[in-house]
Amino acid sequence: MAGLSDLGRYSEPALYVLISLAEGPKHGYAMQDDIGALTGTRPGPGTLYGAVRRLEEHGYIEALPEQDRRKPYRLTDTGRAALTAELRRIEHLAGTGLRRLAVA
Repeated sequence: MAGLSDLGRYSEPALYVLISLAEGPKHGYAMQDDIGALTGTRPGPGTLYGAVRRLEEHGYIEALPEQDRRKPYRLTDTGRAALTAELRRIEHLAGTGLRRLAVA
């Protein structure tokens, strides 16, 4: 599996989208609100839908049928595995950094 690192500089917005969708399907506006609550900064539509497009291309998320003129998305099994791997990588990195700070 490739992982989010394939998205290069676009990996952070993609990570936020995956985290948002981890609790269930959402449409774009709901993802913007959720990401804003998580990070303190609500992504603009260009950033959000650019990440959504790339995630769809990689098979990490998929669109669901429209509901009231809104297009919801959900996490795929591949996306769930990629998110899990990325969060574990970040957890390891943060743990190492914190241990090193404690020694310094």
